Amino acid sequence: MVGKTFNASGWFLTGLLLCVTWLMQPQVAEAKAAKQPTREARTAVAKKASARKQVAAKSTVRKASNSRSAKVARNVSRREAVSERRAASASRGRAERVERASRASRSARVASLAPRARAQAEALPAFTRIAVKAPMSLARPATGLAAASGATGASFGQIYGLHHTQDPLELKSSVALVVDQDTNEVMLSKNTEAVLPIASLTKLMTALVMVEAHLPLDEMITITSDDVDTEKNSSSRLAVGATLSRGELLHLALMSSENRAAHALGRTYPAGLQAFVGAMNAKARALGMRDTRYVDPTGLNSGNQASARDLALMAKAAYQHPLIRELSVSPEYAVKLGTRQVQFRNTNSLVRNPSWDIGLQKTGYIVEAGRCLVMQASMAGRKFILVFLDSAGKYSRLADAERVRRWIENASQAPSQNGLHKGNISTVSAVKVTS
Repeated sequence: MVGKTFNASGWFLTGLLLCVTWLMQPQVAEAKAAKQPTREARTAVAKKASARKQVAAKSTVRKASNSRSAKVARNVSRREAVSERRAASASRGRAERVERASRASRSARVASLAPRARAQAEALPAFTRIAVKAPMSLARPATGLAAASGATGASFGQIYGLHHTQDPLELKSSVALVVDQDTNEVMLSKNTEAVLPIASLTKLMTALVMVEAHLPLDEMITITSDDVDTEKNSSSRLAVGATLSRGELLHLALMSSENRAAHALGRTYPAGLQAFVGAMNAKARALGMRDTRYVDPTGLNSGNQASARDLALMAKAAYQHPLIRELSVSPEYAVKLGTRQVQFRNTNSLVRNPSWDIGLQKTGYIVEAGRCLVMQASMAGRKFILVFLDSAGKYSRLADAERVRRWIENASQAPSQNGLHKGNISTVSAVKVTS
C-alpha cells in the first residue's frame, strides 16, 4: 500500500515538473532572446573597436609614412639647396678664375712688350731733331678716303703712308706727341700735323661740353632707338629702354667708351643733338684746335678728325675738371639695368697698372682711325700729355706708351747725355697731312 502510494506520488511530481517546465519555456525563450542582443551588441562593439584600432593603426602608419616622406623631402630639398649653392659657388669661382686668367693674359701681352721697350729706352743715344720726309702719297686728295678705308680695311694713316715714318723708339703709332703739361715743352713729335679720324677720343670733348653746361647729373635719361649705332653697327650693353642718370651715362662714356651713353648725352642736350655738336665745335675753336672737326658725340663717324696737337690742347682743358679726371680713370663701375647689376670696365688697362700714375685718359678705335690713345700721366717727377694715333695692333698703343715712359724715366736719370729737358727730341713729317 505504501509502495503504491509512493509510486503515485512520484508520478505526480514528475507530471508537475513537466507542467512547470512546459509553462516556463516562454520565459526561458524570452530570457534567451533578451541575452542574444547583448552578445550581438558586444560583438558589434568589439568589431567597431577592432575597426577603430585598424583605422588608427593605418593612420599612424600614414602619419609615419608622411613624416618620413616629409623628412626625406626636406633632406632632398636641403641637398638640392646645398648642391645649388655649391654649383653657384663653383660657377663664381670659374668666372673669377677666367677673369683672373684674362687679366693675367692682358697684362702678360703688355708685359711681353715691355722688355723690348725697356731695352730700347736704356739703349737710346743722344737725340737731335729728326726730320723725316713723308711719302709722296701724302699729297693725294682726300675724296673717297672713307670708302677706300672701308674697302681695304686700312686706316687713313696707312693709306697716307704714315706708318713708313721711322722714329728712334720704333713706335707702332703713325702719329705721336709727348708734351710737358706745365711748360708746353715738346718731348717727342711724330707726324703731329696729320689730321686723322680720332674715334672715341671724341668723347673727351663730349664730356667737356656736358660738364661745362652744368646740367643736372642726377636727371634720369632713357636709352632710345635713336641712340643705336647705325654707323658701324657696334654692340652695346645698354639696351633700348634702359634708364640711367646723366652722371652714370657720362661715367660709362668716359670709362668704357659706351657709344649709346655718349649719344644719349648729346641727344638730351637742351637744344638737341645738332646744337650739342655745334657746341663741341665751338669749344674746339675756343681752345685753339684749328684742325679739329666734330660731326657726332661718339666718334663712330670718321668725320670726327683732329691733329695730335689739337688733342693735346683738349686733354689739358679736360684735365681742369676733377669729375672728368675721376670718371676717365675709374677702373670699373657697376650700374643697375632692370633687375641686374652690370659691371663695366675701363678700356685702358694701364689705369690698373700700379707703375703708372694716370690723371686722365681716353681710348678710341674705328677702322679709319686705327687704335688711339690720349693720356695725362706723371713720369720722372713731371706731368706729360701723351697722344698716340693710328696705332697698328690691338695692344701696340699701350706698348708705345710703355716705351715712352721707359724712355723718359731712363733719360731723366742722365739729362745731360740726351738733352731730355732741352726739348730737342722730335720726329716729324716734312709735309702737313690733312684728310
